[in-house]
Amino acid sequence: MRLGSVTLPSPMMTASGCAANGRELARFFDIRELGAFVTKSVMADPRSGRGTPRMAETPAGMLNSIGLQGPGISAFVDKDLAWLKQAGARTLVSIAGNTSGEFADVAATLRSSDAFDAVVGVEVNISCPNVANRGLVFACDPMASAKVVALVREQLPRDTPVFAKLTPDVTDIVGVAQACVKAGADGLTMINTLLGMVIDTDRLRPQVAGVTGGLSGPAIRPVAVRAIWQTRAAMLEGRLPTVPIIGVGGVRNGRDALELVAAGASAVQVGTATFNDPNAPVRVGRELAELLQDKGFERLTDAVGVAHGRLA
Repeated sequence: MRLGSVTLPSPMMTASGCAANGRELARFFDIRELGAFVTKSVMADPRSGRGTPRMAETPAGMLNSIGLQGPGISAFVDKDLAWLKQAGARTLVSIAGNTSGEFADVAATLRSSDAFDAVVGVEVNISCPNVANRGLVFACDPMASAKVVALVREQLPRDTPVFAKLTPDVTDIVGVAQACVKAGADGLTMINTLLGMVIDTDRLRPQVAGVTGGLSGPAIRPVAVRAIWQTRAAMLEGRLPTVPIIGVGGVRNGRDALELVAAGASAVQVGTATFNDPNAPVRVGRELAELLQDKGFERLTDAVGVAHGRLA
């Protein structure tokens, strides 16, 4: 399947932040089976993240308040990206920044690395909700989103796809998508976690140290379906150039993945499900392939956005 200028052997990917940077997941299956391995978002400098406790279970998912902990881009390219290249992984590198300029600096360092030929694309995380400064959620504002995407696009080869990862915590996600595509995004990743909060009713105080965090898991899948549907509809109506959408949010099995595909996603990421089933990304891929075959689809591309043509 194609995502921008890149052809991938599978539509299945990991979701950023749910499988570290490859070594942990490689103990369970050959990560070359994935269409792409998506890294944890990497920033310019090392970060310790937010205080503990950082996670809380919810009835249909989990809340995480990790806070973009990571080694920084220099250590990432020297160790993690080099390992991913050696393992033969097709890598979609997720990048983040405190400022639009930092995003550009991270992209420039990534491009200059010896392992850059393992990179099949860059996912621009402008939408992480579990940061202390809500002003860092660039995807809440179309102009801020466009500025980040444009600066990142300038630092990368034209044939390296750039995907903007969007938040559902906005009034008009199509407007943000339009701004990102106009600024040079080759595709969209939808959606990031939702901003949420859990209160410990024994202690009567927030359960995570950062107070709020990102809600993921099955609870958010209907939100992901809605966001993907609205954005694909805008493409079909000509209000937005047609670009690939990577769907993510609460996928546990093939039927969940098919729901995102039918809404308009060309590829699917599996995140929270990997915490209790590390094989989930490849298992979901097999289940999706079987479902497509059972329903008479010769190719996944034939099913992308199919639900839009079946309105009563």
